[in-house]
Amino acid sequence: MRFVKGGRLKYYPRTASVTFTKGDLVMFTSGLVATATVQSETHLGIIQTDVTSGDSDFATAAVKVPVMIPSSPADEFEATVTGTLVTTSVGLTYDLSSASVVNQGGTTYGVVECVGFITSTKGRFKLISADSVSDPAGI
Repeated sequence: MRFVKGGRLKYYPRTASVTFTKGDLVMFTSGLVATATVQSETHLGIIQTDVTSGDSDFATAAVKVPVMIPSSPADEFEATVTGTLVTTSVGLTYDLSSASVVNQGGTTYGVVECVGFITSTKGRFKLISADSVSDPAGI
């Protein structure tokens, strides 16, 4: 995932001993950045760095990581999709398949809205589950 319209970079403390992949959607849990899940309903933004178990500070809590957050509800990001996206998908809301993939067949949580069709496996989306509009704890 990556923002293609809008977004702003902020730094937030991350959870210790958790791997992150650049481009994954993240959320806040107990004041720390954590990887988004299929069932997470409130999201912060898209992490802009990898965090691996080989990092010297991997087990250290509250290390700040860069997260691209929406600067307005109209900001858009591009994402891969499971299922088949079609032109009539625009305007519909979907769930996640993982922290980096939108689930075109899932509508239980409706955390993203399709705002643009690119291909059957890629689209443009708005994060309608954004926690960042209130800008929690970022610097």
